[in-house]
Amino acid sequence: MTEQETLMKGPGGEAVAQETLDLMRLHGVPPTSDNYEVWLAYRLGRNAALREAIDSRIAGGDSFTSEFNAQIHERFFTGLGASAQILLTGEQIARDLGQVLSLLKQTEEKSGSYGRTLESAATDLNSGLGPDQIRQVVSSLAAATLDMASHNQQLNQQLQRSSREIETLRASLESVRVESLTDSLTGLANRRMFDETLRMRIDEARAQRTEICLLLCDIDHFKRFNDTWGHHTGDQILRFLASALQAHARPDFLVARHGGEEFAVIMPRVNARIAAQTAEALRAAIQAKRLRRRSTNEDLGQVTVSVGIARLQPGDTPQGLVERADACLYASKRNGRNQVTTDATPVLYVA
Repeated sequence: MTEQETLMKGPGGEAVAQETLDLMRLHGVPPTSDNYEVWLAYRLGRNAALREAIDSRIAGGDSFTSEFNAQIHERFFTGLGASAQILLTGEQIARDLGQVLSLLKQTEEKSGSYGRTLESAATDLNSGLGPDQIRQVVSSLAAATLDMASHNQQLNQQLQRSSREIETLRASLESVRVESLTDSLTGLANRRMFDETLRMRIDEARAQRTEICLLLCDIDHFKRFNDTWGHHTGDQILRFLASALQAHARPDFLVARHGGEEFAVIMPRVNARIAAQTAEALRAAIQAKRLRRRSTNEDLGQVTVSVGIARLQPGDTPQGLVERADACLYASKRNGRNQVTTDATPVLYVA
């Protein structure tokens, strides 16, 4: 359970909900479920890009129209914007390929006509024609050859243009695909990429009969950092943790932002002992680091993380594995924070 979820379920949850609705009312935003989802995230400050988009709208004095509200929800919560762009780019590639195929078909027809012209000329030349008739055949053959050469030149130029356009579209498509699977703040894989990879890795582990562990970690008292130093400093801490996780990950691990201040590491072909050792090294490295606020060089103090680890068990679903790792993470927090708990740790079951 993230601190965000704990906050909303705790005694302060009602106050945050009311503040969110007050913000929406202040800016003339209808209290629909989609709009509430957007403004709750804005109020909690968990997404820098979302906060910047709304702050920019407010600073510009623009109203929150129904069109803008729908667009911002689509952009940050449904992924439909990226899907639409992928669809449109795919359609453009299909159109370009259709044009190429049409040109190739025309060339095939042109080549067939030119072949028949050559065949006819050869027959005529072998039939004992007089000089004038031979000149007519040669002239006709030369004209057909020039026409064919011109067509081939045009085809080559069109194919080069289409090839460049398709390559540009392909690069654009890849960029959109990467963006749709990446967390904009930390540069890590996002929740969508995490979900897809976890399913794939579990299937792979079962097919190859190998182990896999899932690590979830959460920044301790992250709300206190945000309240004390502001959201920009909170973003700095999130980036720091993302960098630390990547530094301790093997090339085949997937490091992802799981939500808010919670991060996940999918660890294929790793047993529980190695996973716990990796997590402990990560925890100790983060605890040993003292962060400073970039803008003022003020000492932010010590940042610590709580970690939970679960190992894939027979019959586990992706959701079940995540839930057990989350339970371990919650146990680390409940038992003092700044520690690692695995699903084999007895302290997990302490009330």
